[in-house]
Amino acid sequence: MRVLITGGSGLVGRALATDLAQDGNEVVVLSRSPSGAAGLPAGVHAEQWDGRTAGGWASLANGADAIVNLAGENIGAGRWTANRKQTIRESRLNAGSAVVQAVELAAKKPRVVVQASAVGYYGPCRDEEVTEATPPGNDFLAGVVADWETSTVPVEAMGVRRAVIRSGVVLSTKGGALPRMLLPFRMFVGGRTGSGRQWLSWIHMSDEVKAIRFLIDNESARGTFNLSAPTPITNAEFTRLLGKHLHRPALAPTPALLLRALFGEMSTVLLDGQRAVPRRLLELGFSFQFPTADSALEDLLDRPSRK
Repeated sequence: MRVLITGGSGLVGRALATDLAQDGNEVVVLSRSPSGAAGLPAGVHAEQWDGRTAGGWASLANGADAIVNLAGENIGAGRWTANRKQTIRESRLNAGSAVVQAVELAAKKPRVVVQASAVGYYGPCRDEEVTEATPPGNDFLAGVVADWETSTVPVEAMGVRRAVIRSGVVLSTKGGALPRMLLPFRMFVGGRTGSGRQWLSWIHMSDEVKAIRFLIDNESARGTFNLSAPTPITNAEFTRLLGKHLHRPALAPTPALLLRALFGEMSTVLLDGQRAVPRRLLELGFSFQFPTADSALEDLLDRPSRK
């Protein structure tokens, strides 16, 4: 199987590429800086792209089995100024447009396009449980995610199956949110964020990769899928578990006012949340290796050499 991954040098992209290559698949990572994709495993090679067009790589889509579009500017890399918001949105729409161009030019179309998304699609949801049928929120992040999802819709008219993955917070010790969460605990100043009542939809990296591959392989997998564990958890309970597995107290909350002062509008990522459940994924028969936060953190923190 030949798989193209845009944004393949990122956290999820690297894990997915590694897993696919280990099973003997040919994997092509599209990166604006192929030199930054150094250290990829055997069976994975990087190709240059500009993040906006199919120029220079469209031929790779011809006869490919799957394109996984993960490309997009990191939403947590700085305050959401007007320019930053524009960059976040355009990076996602441009990447989607490039994928559509490549599929259009391919004489033999890919079997499937897997389009990245996030549970931020639903906006701040308080205690409401949300499924794939829940409508989008109305904040900035929800709008960006909704547009990101629709950026590759045209491939469906070309006869290409499309699956959209609304991922929760992907837990890995190699990057992403978890290492940043761990730092205060290691310094004995960890605790809940804000009220701690906000919900965290999360997924272990192993299950994220496993679910993406499940959707690539399952010919009946079309439409949107929440890629989050079946047991979302409140921030207060999650931080309690972090303290438990690190053998540290969880008694030093970070005030919401401080986070809003530091991060502005971007603080919504920390202070608001979604109680998302993976209804459609479970209906297709997907089985989570780590269905609870306790089991995920035990695997990641109590046996860190494995992850």
